Order: sequence, then structure tokens, then C-alpha cells
Amino acid sequence: MLAFKLAFKNLMGAGLRTWLNVFVLSLALFMIVFQSGVIEGWNRQAKRDMINWEVGGGEYWHELYDPYDPLSLNDGHGNLPAEIGQLCRDGQAVPVLVTQASVYPEGRMRNILMKGIDPSQNIIQMPTADLKVDSAVINALIGTRMAKATRLGMGDLVTIRWRDANGTFDAAEIRIAGIFHTNVPEIDNNQVWVSLDNLQKMTGIGDQVTYIILKQGLISVPTVPGWIHKGYDSLFMEIDTIIKAKGVGGIVVYIILLSLALLAVFDTQVLTIFRRQKEIGTYVALGMTRWQVVWLFTVEGAMHSILSVIAAAVWGTPILYMVAKKGFGMPKGIEGYGLTIAEKIFPAYAAGTIITMTLIILITTTIVSFIPSRKIAGMKPTEALRGKIQ
Repeated sequence: MLAFKLAFKNLMGAGLRTWLNVFVLSLALFMIVFQSGVIEGWNRQAKRDMINWEVGGGEYWHELYDPYDPLSLNDGHGNLPAEIGQLCRDGQAVPVLVTQASVYPEGRMRNILMKGIDPSQNIIQMPTADLKVDSAVINALIGTRMAKATRLGMGDLVTIRWRDANGTFDAAEIRIAGIFHTNVPEIDNNQVWVSLDNLQKMTGIGDQVTYIILKQGLISVPTVPGWIHKGYDSLFMEIDTIIKAKGVGGIVVYIILLSLALLAVFDTQVLTIFRRQKEIGTYVALGMTRWQVVWLFTVEGAMHSILSVIAAAVWGTPILYMVAKKGFGMPKGIEGYGLTIAEKIFPAYAAGTIITMTLIILITTTIVSFIPSRKIAGMKPTEALRGKIQ
């Protein structure tokens, strides 16, 4: 306790130098917690949006369907098995049919994916009820990204061309019955959604579908031959890879910030030992062992981290709370990156991250304080009293 009391008294006596070190350490802790919170908040929001808008409680894919291979769309569909058909009739799943097509807005050609879905579904948040509107032409839904790219608006008519099951090209006019806004580009970019019945008639493939979206919270998932169940581990693989890459990049930033803060503490300790040689000699002359003096100066340096944690809690907590409440605005044009990311990210601060970073700062600061303090163990009291270091 004597070492802690002396260390605290010496730190308060150092004045501005102490508080500068404390501020730098607290700023490093704040930035680390803030950045990790933004990444974790993005991760949670992206997965929540994907669940609500795209994947529901998981999906069944036809065994030949590959969303990254357009050629698989010709054969990647089949009739609904009895097990999945029953889920669809019970409102526990919704089937989707996918085919290639082209639209011709303002005389320009754009290759797209045309997807058919049940207008009465309530598995995902897409406003498919707009497809029920009675019209002499085929009603269609598009996202805001698609609307911006094609310059199509509500009620516009546009020609669409597709290839049917026999390989014959056919064309028709569709009417934009609705435009939805979503953070999930996978259901928006270059995609047109129509009624499943309409698309099955247009393509002439009967009751076949490409994949099935399951309802959230579905307890039992049957094994169906010819169909592959895709859980969250598979469907979230892309976003998990991106978040992991961002996490690795964040670690580099953390190391740089922490290194700069620790460098300030290290320099302060070196300067302190150089300027307080007579004080060190006095401690030894009064009966303290050299290693007790080393411990005193190590504690003094380590207390910078304790004060920095307190300072970060005082000035950083209100800022972190405000950002978590109001969100962190993303730059304009972020939707063009093709990532599932909202216009505002609400950071999520994990208690484990805060505790871990606090311990890391405490341990590293103690080590950095101990390294220059070891020189005290080799000092002779008489020469220290004269202000000379061997």
C-alpha cells in the first residue's frame, strides 16, 4: 500500500505530464472500443437484415442451383418434395423460382435475374402484396438500387425478355407495381420480382422452384433428397469473411494506437528516472531495497493505465452511448459497394472486449514501466545521491 500511495502522490505532483499520458492512453482505449463496437454493430445489423429480408430461418436449395453460376439456372430447379410442400402450405416456408432475363428500359438492355415468389407470403419483409394488384400486364417489384440503375419508377412499363423451358425466347411488358428499400443488395441489384404463378407460366416449367425460404424459428428441418439445406453458417459465410477481414485490419489499428500511447509512458518513465536520481538514492539510503524502488516506479507507471481507464469511462462513456443511440452515419454511395450495410450503423459494445482491452492496457503499461525501471537495480546509492547513474 505504501508503494501505491507514494506512486499516486508522485503522479499528482508531476501535473500536466501525467494527465497528458493518461489522456493518450484513454484516447487509445476509447478508439479501440469504438471501432470494435462499429464492426460488431455492423455484423449484427447485417445478419438481422439478411434474416428479415432474404434468408428467413434458412433455405433449401435445389442440388444443381448455384447463385454464383448463371448456367446452373437452366437446370437448378425442381418440383417441391412432399415434406417441403407441406411446409409451404402451412405458411412455414415460401418457394422462389429464379431465371435469367433482360429488361429494356429506355431502349437500353440490362441483364437481370427474374424471381418469382408467392405474393401472400409473410416469411420475409419484402412487400410482395403489391404483386396482387389486378392489372392487364404482369406486376413486378424492384428495389431502390435497381430503380436507380434503370431509372424506372412506380407505374412504369418496361419490356422484359426471357427464355422458356424449351429454349425459346419470349417477351412481355411488366408494370412496376412497387419499389422497396432494403439494406440487402442480394435481393435488389439487377433483380425483378414477379408472382411465382406468373413466372412458372412464363417459363413453362410447371410447379418447379429453385429454392425455398424457411420461416424463422422453425424447429425441425427435414432432410430432403435432391435439396440441400442451407443454415446460417453457410448463408452468412460471406459477411462473416468480411467482418473477419475488418477485424484483422482493426487489430493493426489497435496495435498502432496502443504503441503510441505506450511510447509516451515509456519516455516518461525514462525521463522520470533520469531526473529523480537523488530521490531514488534517498529511498535506498532510508532502507528500501533496490527492487522495492523498482516496484515503486513500476507501480507509478502502471497507475497511468488505471487513471486512463477512469478518464475514458468519464469522458468516453457519454460519447459511446450517444453514438450507440443515434447511430454512426455511413458515407453516401455505400449502397453501391454491394455489401449488406445500413445507412446508419448502431455500434454494439461487448463487455468482453472492454474488459479484455482494459487488461491488455494495464499489463502492457506495467511491462513498459518496468523495462526502464530495471536500471534502478544497478544503481549505487552514493552515486544516485550525487545524481549520477552507472
